[in-house]
Amino acid sequence: MTVHELMSRDPACCTPATPLNEVAKMMVECDCGEIPVVDNMQSLLPIGVITDRDITCRTIANDQNPLQMVAGDCMSTPCLTIKIDASLEDCCQILELHRVRRLPVVDDSGVLCGIVSQADIARKVDEYAAEVLKQVSQPSRRLGRWEPQ
Repeated sequence: MTVHELMSRDPACCTPATPLNEVAKMMVECDCGEIPVVDNMQSLLPIGVITDRDITCRTIANDQNPLQMVAGDCMSTPCLTIKIDASLEDCCQILELHRVRRLPVVDDSGVLCGIVSQADIARKVDEYAAEVLKQVSQPSRRLGRWEPQ
């Protein structure tokens, strides 16, 4: 299984200059906890990410006014990414090694094309495991006793 099969496509993204309240609104509208930060909206080259935790810990917890801040003020860098054709195993290793829950997905040119999360993996792997179990559990077409060939 590859990242391409797991990822959410065309994720919402922002630039470092995007007001923080707009980033938070994107999270609400898209029901997500992370927004990739790109250098600009034309090239879509990821330079960081901003999470709901980043907003909380780097603004409110530091007595900052989030209404006066932009994404670049509290985004996490450097931006960890994964290639679209990477394997599920490679993806899981990166998530575990860096202790993150989500990874922006890039194409061969480094352009943002998706995002893969632990939840995506759990949903798809469960579907895959269920299908394998279903196929393996199908009764043989032959009726009667099983006899070795």
